[in-house]
Amino acid sequence: MNAAGKAAGSLADAASPAVQHGDVTILVCRTCRDSAGSDAEPRPGRLLAASARDAAAPHAIPVAEVECLGNCKRRLSAALLKSGAWSYVFGDLAPDSGADLVAGARLFATSVDGLLPWRGRPDSLKRGLVARIPPLAIIGIQS
Repeated sequence: MNAAGKAAGSLADAASPAVQHGDVTILVCRTCRDSAGSDAEPRPGRLLAASARDAAAPHAIPVAEVECLGNCKRRLSAALLKSGAWSYVFGDLAPDSGADLVAGARLFATSVDGLLPWRGRPDSLKRGLVARIPPLAIIGIQS
């Protein structure tokens, strides 16, 4: 776990003190373009990252920008990662979908089976699901 994750893991969410969000990280593709494919700055991916950071701040959920998630056909993309759990990649997001990503991260933090629950998941994270990737341990590879 990185330093941000460790710091976030020591903070409990004020609204639900039993849930800790330090093991969930939001990754946002900062190079994603809009549907027109424009190179205008700031790119929509950076706007999504800013929206996610703003929404995540009160909950101490780490948000990291990455160069590319390789999901260009589905445009604005992000992922939810949780140590020892499945990882989720989403596409077709909007620049203001940060609150949905945070709602998904908070829901994921409550998971006891390593899966992101369907019930309660924002619609954009239901419609936009691109991939669910198993943790290495589930396929017999220890990290």
